[in-house]
Amino acid sequence: MKRQSKLTSRQSEQEQQLSHQESQQHTAHEFATVEEMLRHDARHTPVPPNIAHRLQESIGPVDTRPWWRRLFGS
Repeated sequence: MKRQSKLTSRQSEQEQQLSHQESQQHTAHEFATVEEMLRHDARHTPVPPNIAHRLQESIGPVDTRPWWRRLFGS
């Protein structure tokens, strides 16, 4: 009886490891270039709301005047 219970526990562990490996293989993706990988990551990674808010504040309104007008205050 003990031998049989050891076998079933080993089998269940192996099955769990196998299912875990299969789930990891399902998400694997090979990229041709680094840029493609970064674009994929940017599409699938949400920006946290507090960082998005801080970024919008730091960008602020865009001044479209030429640099020399901004420099001389015209």
